[in-house]
Amino acid sequence: MQKLALILTLFLWVGIGRAQQNEPDKAPKVGLVLSGGGAKGMAHIGVLKVIEEAGITIDYIGGTSMGAIVGALYASGYSANELDSLFREANFDDLIQDNLPRGAKTFYEKEDSERYALTLPFDDFKVSFPSAISGGQRIYNELVRLLYHVKDVNDFNDLPIPFFCIGTDIESGAEVILDKGYLPQAVMASGTFPSLIEPAEIDGQLLIDGGVTNNYPVLEVKKLGADIIIGVDVQHGLRSRENLQSATEILLQLNSFRTVEKMKEKIIETDIYIKPDIEDLSVMDFDLAEPIIEKGRVAALEHLEALNELASKQKYIGKEVRNIVHKDSIVINRLILEGNINYSRAYVKGKLRMDLPVKTTFEKLQQGISNLATTNNFSTIRYELVSNGLGEDLVLKLRENPNKAYLRLGVHYDDLYKTAALVNLTKKNLFMKDDVASIDFALGDNIRYNFQYYLDKGSYWSFGINSRLNDFRDNVNYEIIRSNFEVPNDDNINQINLDVSDFTNQLYLQTVFREEFAFIIGLEQKLLKYSTRTFNNQNGVPPTGTSNERIFFENSNYYSTYGKLILDTYNNRYFPSKGLYFNGDFHLYLFSSDFNNNFKEFSIAKARMGAAFPIFKKLSLNLETEGGFKLGSSEVKALDFVLGGFGNDLINNFIPFLGYDFLSLPGNSFVKAYGRLDYEFMKKHHMMFSVNIANVEDDLFRTGEWFTLPDFSGYGLSYGWDSFIGPVQVMYSWTPELNDGNFFFSIGYWF
Repeated sequence: MQKLALILTLFLWVGIGRAQQNEPDKAPKVGLVLSGGGAKGMAHIGVLKVIEEAGITIDYIGGTSMGAIVGALYASGYSANELDSLFREANFDDLIQDNLPRGAKTFYEKEDSERYALTLPFDDFKVSFPSAISGGQRIYNELVRLLYHVKDVNDFNDLPIPFFCIGTDIESGAEVILDKGYLPQAVMASGTFPSLIEPAEIDGQLLIDGGVTNNYPVLEVKKLGADIIIGVDVQHGLRSRENLQSATEILLQLNSFRTVEKMKEKIIETDIYIKPDIEDLSVMDFDLAEPIIEKGRVAALEHLEALNELASKQKYIGKEVRNIVHKDSIVINRLILEGNINYSRAYVKGKLRMDLPVKTTFEKLQQGISNLATTNNFSTIRYELVSNGLGEDLVLKLRENPNKAYLRLGVHYDDLYKTAALVNLTKKNLFMKDDVASIDFALGDNIRYNFQYYLDKGSYWSFGINSRLNDFRDNVNYEIIRSNFEVPNDDNINQINLDVSDFTNQLYLQTVFREEFAFIIGLEQKLLKYSTRTFNNQNGVPPTGTSNERIFFENSNYYSTYGKLILDTYNNRYFPSKGLYFNGDFHLYLFSSDFNNNFKEFSIAKARMGAAFPIFKKLSLNLETEGGFKLGSSEVKALDFVLGGFGNDLINNFIPFLGYDFLSLPGNSFVKAYGRLDYEFMKKHHMMFSVNIANVEDDLFRTGEWFTLPDFSGYGLSYGWDSFIGPVQVMYSWTPELNDGNFFFSIGYWF
């Protein structure tokens, strides 16, 4: 029996040996590990180029943070060259800082966002700080667009290349493997760097950057079945004190204490370990895409022999070519909302600007999402596009901002209002869903306030209340006052110091149509005071119409109804380089307390329109035209047009005009043309040359004088800095008519 068993064993071994000789070697499964590293993660693309050129096919991908973004795109079917193009063309400054387009804001929100230098949460009368700089909305929008072709893949093992990424549970500190769900949401969660981007919520867990727990998931890739591991390490190593120049760098340094030690073991688990030479670069160097990608390619070429050897062991050579079809349009036939507690469906749907079902483009969808994001009512807005047979479900997952009250601060100086500090209190959901109340106090040389209440119903009729007090004083040519008001004659006076006080209250309705235009109708009460202290009392008795040595030229309440039509697509309020602008206003003045006994019903119509467009890369042109006229036989002069000066928020019918000082050119009608060349010689630094021409006088349109050669002209040469406190501008303007010039200064947002 022993001999028989021995003979059978020999035959068995011989058979196995022959079978192995007849079967080709089993192709090894290749796993790719892509670490996190911020901007340094673009080096992954250079490595992938060499991997493809070597003919290696990747079977599994695991990544963290930027490694998750690159890995997910590659796993979904993009080639290395396609990724190279995507990342070189991306504007990472706008994506990371979440610079949502100005056009996404409503007209109320435009005014609101272009007034304050600092905004802080102020709930329960306690000042706090935002939990993150950005909501990451623009990054998420791009991920949804780029990964649309795999939107219905819920198990990431079913992607063209099986994939997973790593997140961190912010409450427990546990590592979370994200290998199922909605791919853009999982990738976004893996890259939500603490304090930079708001945490992501997935299946009840609040997740942040996976690099906090596992920035190089090599063991997890092995568990998928990988025989050979290619690892690309772009992690942030320990840095010297000289290189720790930002909060981001310091947070990364703290995390690196642990990851550096763990990497010693993880490198041993890696068969081909590629570490690009990028230690001298920062995690925020997104503007260096080309050299970072090249450094990844150079590092991979150092392992070319090992990569070629691996490729020769695989059954198939070369990455399978998959054509990714980017759809120009999608059909959304159902909107599913989650998480909107304090904001109505009408509000959300109105912001999205879509009537379902609708055939739309990704650009319009992203515009609608941006409209919602710019309200700051939601800390994160995540959405899924899910096929339902007839089209798409838009599943909108909203996480409302817990902060409902804000303290906002601003500073400003200009030659008319002088110095002012702005303090604002804003409260959302004051009385009901969708509303916001705000009050400004401007403290300085001229006390002002502005109260606003707005009930926003999106594309439906919205309701607003506005109450404001403006007050300023300026030296005005005495002849202008004499020609418009009954004042004492004094040939020794050339100028008087005119005090202007305007107290205005408005009730209005506003709606938006064709996505860009806003139409407003309302009622207005205005108490307008013009006065001076220039004249002295005669024999201790004040002249008629004076009080406490103050002469009033106007002290009347005016009651009117009004309508407005507004379009504003300028990309920047103060330094527009592209976009269109239109503002038409019609006021019908019906009643007055009639201080000067000269009131008759009258109307004032005015309009301003313009366009801005780039000429070259850094040179743009802004052209505008403006005009207005008075209808009716009323002798009221207080609301006539007065041109002169420089500024953005001049009240009533005071119109800026370069070359002349404030309140220099009066008339009940005017036409004006304006042009400006803007050269942005450094980012946010502008040199500008401006010119304006105008005709202004009484009854300009009735007499036909509006069509004659302009009577007035002015020119300006200026420098502007788009700073964090608002625009800083210095201008020298002059006019050939007076052979004289003026300097104008402005610091901070106008209010």
